[in-house]
Amino acid sequence: MSEPTSRPVTKSPAQSQDAPPRTSIHRVKADGVQVFYRAAGEANAPVVLLLHGFPTSSFMFRELIPRLAHDYRVIAPDLPGFGFTEVPPERNYAYSFDQLALTIEAFTRTLKIERYAMYVFDYGAPTGFRLAVSHPEQVTAIVSQNGNAYEQGLGDAWGPIRKYWAAPTEENREVIRKNILTLEGTRWQYTHGVANPDNVAPESYTLDTALLERPGNKEIQLDLFLDYASNVKLYPKFQEYFRQSKPPLLAIWGKNDPFFVPAGAESFRRDIPNAQVQFLDTGHFALETHVTEIAAAMTRFLETTQRVSARGSSH
Repeated sequence: MSEPTSRPVTKSPAQSQDAPPRTSIHRVKADGVQVFYRAAGEANAPVVLLLHGFPTSSFMFRELIPRLAHDYRVIAPDLPGFGFTEVPPERNYAYSFDQLALTIEAFTRTLKIERYAMYVFDYGAPTGFRLAVSHPEQVTAIVSQNGNAYEQGLGDAWGPIRKYWAAPTEENREVIRKNILTLEGTRWQYTHGVANPDNVAPESYTLDTALLERPGNKEIQLDLFLDYASNVKLYPKFQEYFRQSKPPLLAIWGKNDPFFVPAGAESFRRDIPNAQVQFLDTGHFALETHVTEIAAAMTRFLETTQRVSARGSSH
């Protein structure tokens, strides 16, 4: 097992205790993949695992990480096919959600993370929920920010992708390539439903677009779009986990998201009656416009759930 290689950041003696914790970047080999991740917080603090979505990376958490790291060890990996995680060609990696989950599971083992709360967004949700189904004892709490697990949560924007699921022809694949895997398509995902689109930092969708343009990456994304149907088939299994394990859950949702609509957030209460549901007047990438509100809601939620978890684990 290889040790993480990192760029260590040391705290200056002059740095105030109230200053935001520094975020460090690391790379570690797990499941034959060089996983890039961002981390902050004390090594012995409760862990919060942040799982990003399409088409972004751990970069989406750049402003959230320091807001949580005073109290938690915050870890945000880039999924294979995204960000700066590198998959060697000889690994012959199969880009499916089952495999993404296996890689993140191996990543947590490599870092010796045995218990954690998870923040799941978009693709991070079916990835994280697979981990929770496999190891319910490891998950102390779930924050779902537009991370869906119910048919009712799938919005009309899934229309072309549903057509691709039903008929995975080259023609339907091209429709997605030309309409979603472009700068315009990525910018739209960031700005749709946002009251003032100029408040969305352009480096977010610009970086995503640059990484999508790497040789072979669009084919990876098209394969994952096709495999997303496997997540919908697993929704009943995810829901069974919610009913049986009843993890503390906060669904905090950009209510104007065209992909994952508010009914998806409300549906968590069917299986976890005590689930907390909060809506924000923004779109899919809610952190871009409402990071302060999300961090505050997470802090309140985790303060209670992690205290209960720690008490329970001491018996």
